Amino acid sequence: MYFLIPVISLLSCNKNENEFDASGSFEAVETILSAETNGQILKLNVEEGQQLEAGQNVGYIDSTQLHISKMQLSQNKRAILSGRPQENIQTESLRKQLANALLDRNRTDKLVKGGVASQKMLDDANAKVATLQAQISAQKSSLEITNENLTEQGNTVGVQLKGIDDQLSKSKIVNPIKGTVLAKYAEQYEMAVIGKPLYKIANLETLDLRAYITGTQLPQIKIGQQVKVRIDQGNKKYKEYHGTINWISNKSEFSPKTIPTKDERANLVYAIKVRVKNDGFLKIGMYGEVLWSK
Repeated sequence: MYFLIPVISLLSCNKNENEFDASGSFEAVETILSAETNGQILKLNVEEGQQLEAGQNVGYIDSTQLHISKMQLSQNKRAILSGRPQENIQTESLRKQLANALLDRNRTDKLVKGGVASQKMLDDANAKVATLQAQISAQKSSLEITNENLTEQGNTVGVQLKGIDDQLSKSKIVNPIKGTVLAKYAEQYEMAVIGKPLYKIANLETLDLRAYITGTQLPQIKIGQQVKVRIDQGNKKYKEYHGTINWISNKSEFSPKTIPTKDERANLVYAIKVRVKNDGFLKIGMYGEVLWSK
């Protein structure tokens, strides 16, 4: 009788050790960086397992033709804008004629008042002033239209230059997020085309354990709940982590055949995600178990 007590205790311990509420595998948000322009990859300083910072420049794609196009467009814009007329210079001659005509008109007006000149002479002087004023006004209007047209042409080229600058910025390969390079798909001197994958990266500082629960377990958990997560260390030992439930699916799905659940008789399960801080031992695809029951 006394001999059976430690055996029963050991069996009970093993049973508890093997129990878990849900299980699944670890995953991370993986980002595939693709080429945003066409050309030869002149530099790509990326290796699998390398740690990269957000905004880090890791390479660039040949942009020689883009620089040539930019210089041509810049020259065209300067040539267009240099043709804009200068109103003061273009109307200077007429303005001088108008000034002289005004002096003549004023002198004639005094002569008419003094009875020395006729009214017709004053009318002719006034007509000359009006004609010159109309000519200046017409020339100003014409110059303004020409100026606006050339400015618009220059602005159109300016928009094209902005497009070239955007393409030049896309020829730089800039890493978007902080993380670890998981896979490299291209090498230096290969040809890149828009949309061609260059490498895959993910932030492995925290991982999500995607697990599955039955409908009867659903009332037991909520988003933000603290749970235990464990992984197998071999020799029937486990390594435990603190986890937080950060997502619960709002619809059921058929149980994946590779993911056992607490109630294996259930056909429909709900997916959940448990966020776990990675100490370096957790890997994408690694199997893990979740415990929250007392």
